Amino acid sequence: MITIKKQYSLLSHNTFGIDVNADTFVEYSSTDDLKQFLHDKEIIGNPYLHIGSGSNLLFLSDYKGTILHSRIQEIEVIENANDHVLVKVGAGVEWDNFVAHCVSQGWAGAENLSLIPGEIGASAVQNIGAYGVEAKDLITQVEAIEIISGKEHIFSNAECNYSYRQSIFKSELKNKFIITYVTYKLSKHPVYNLEYGNIKAELEKYPEISLTTIRQAIIAIRNSKLPDPKVEGNAGSFFMNPIIPRSQFQALQMQFPTIPHYDIDQDHVKVPAGWMIDQCGWKGKTLGHAGVHSKQALVIVNKGNATGNDIITLSREIQASVKNMFNIEIHPEVNFIS
Repeated sequence: MITIKKQYSLLSHNTFGIDVNADTFVEYSSTDDLKQFLHDKEIIGNPYLHIGSGSNLLFLSDYKGTILHSRIQEIEVIENANDHVLVKVGAGVEWDNFVAHCVSQGWAGAENLSLIPGEIGASAVQNIGAYGVEAKDLITQVEAIEIISGKEHIFSNAECNYSYRQSIFKSELKNKFIITYVTYKLSKHPVYNLEYGNIKAELEKYPEISLTTIRQAIIAIRNSKLPDPKVEGNAGSFFMNPIIPRSQFQALQMQFPTIPHYDIDQDHVKVPAGWMIDQCGWKGKTLGHAGVHSKQALVIVNKGNATGNDIITLSREIQASVKNMFNIEIHPEVNFIS
């Protein structure tokens, strides 16, 4: 089924709460529906954008074109082995609903990614991650439709070229494919990943360690740090954590002995952008109608009636401060849409 709406408000389709319109808004509920739509050269010949739940988008103005949105909702076990399952999931499924389903079934691997906003399709594009786990650790293949030809393609994990918050769908193949299904491999024998953040401390509040309690702990941690988008519009983490040469980190450590870090390899270190932004004094500050969250400096919030340009202005001020203090460039994780 295809639904088409004209002059459609995108207020409920972006978590920043930016009130802009799209000339045309299209939702489809199957691969065949999408192929049918892609045959409409009049529409595809004009600007278009495929979105998920809008949790990683910042609209700067009305969208003069077509917004596409998937309503492909299937969750299907395609392989059930002794030690794992392969689960094929429609691109329109809410990510956290999928995580909850995995935990309820006793399938391990996704629990550390609880409460991340967005949909399944976006997980494969963005390579979402948190608390030591990334989507790429679970993805076995990605099914997509080539926009120009309408042909179906299947990408292996290796072909997706995953790295930190990156994939081939954000680089070489950006705007060339629309993801329809993603297949994940989940374990029936959990190996818990508890080393990141304060997961262990939060788990001390629970009687046991299990997939359920880990999910509950992650949700509690995220809720304690991140604002509800329905109260204060936001896109979660606004900036990516920069990866820098170890030699640069060691020099910074002499100046800032408490600087936190995560080892990437022998030559590279990841430094938390939120910590640096906090050190620059931005936490809790506002600039016009935009501000930095009072509990997590990595989050920029809409304080009420902010425009996309208000958010960008603040983000650039923050980038300049971090560059000035640490000589490190931080880059938005959020996509700016004009």
